[in-house]
Amino acid sequence: MNRAFNRKKDKSWMHTPEALAKHYIAYNAKFLGNTEVEAPKGTEVVKDAVRKLKFQRHIKKSEGQKIPKVELQISIYGVKILDPKTKDVQHNCQLHRISFCADDKTDKRIFTFICKDSESNKHLCYVFDSEKCAEEITLTIGQAFDLAYKKFLESGGKDVETRKQIGGLQKRIQELETENAELKKQLQELEEQLMIAHVPPAESISMKLQSTDVFDMVPFSPVTPLVPTKASNGCPPPPPTTLPPDMSKDLFGAEPFDPFTCGAADFPPDIQSKLDEMQRQRWRGSKWD
Repeated sequence: MNRAFNRKKDKSWMHTPEALAKHYIAYNAKFLGNTEVEAPKGTEVVKDAVRKLKFQRHIKKSEGQKIPKVELQISIYGVKILDPKTKDVQHNCQLHRISFCADDKTDKRIFTFICKDSESNKHLCYVFDSEKCAEEITLTIGQAFDLAYKKFLESGGKDVETRKQIGGLQKRIQELETENAELKKQLQELEEQLMIAHVPPAESISMKLQSTDVFDMVPFSPVTPLVPTKASNGCPPPPPTTLPPDMSKDLFGAEPFDPFTCGAADFPPDIQSKLDEMQRQRWRGSKWD
């Protein structure tokens, strides 16, 4: 890392190595934003980026927008930029991708660093505003670099390669999670379309209701001709009985009841005697005629 500030070689660092190696140091600051720069380092490079972002922030401030506050988590693995309330990671700048870090000598509240983006491979300059901790934050990033470089020498470069592989795997996991969410959304849309396709139209329902009665049976129609079917024993069915056309019918289309022509029946004695007497009188009258 190229540091734009000069420090005495005997000046001690602010934090213990364990704090940056096993944990992280957190700071709160205002985030002016990031912008692409042409070179990975240089004081003039970051000065141009600071002027550009300050001007953009001044316009947004005149429109009523406030500078967003962020939390910085600094360790030997990089600098994370988080939302201070939700703790959502907005940017994760790995330490081996940071090529330059500096605090502004003309404005003590401003500090910056340049990081190479992992996706676009562009160099982005991040600019922050901290009223009291700008220089301290810059020193902490410098200490993290010093510890990371020592660890790199001790591991023979294997540690950096391992972190690169882990970073690549984390990126792939995020891509797969996004793809999985999109596939779930498409599957849900297909299920909804299938449900709509299986619902019968209203006309078919009304036709079914009209063709059956309340017991879901076809209504009987007296006009429907009866077709004889074969008996179970194989014999043809008996011919249908027909009535003479000249036989008189009553009002309801039925034969009139005649107590003298009906078959023998069991009646009480008093009714049977009267019927016998009426039959004898009828026989006598027909004889004299």
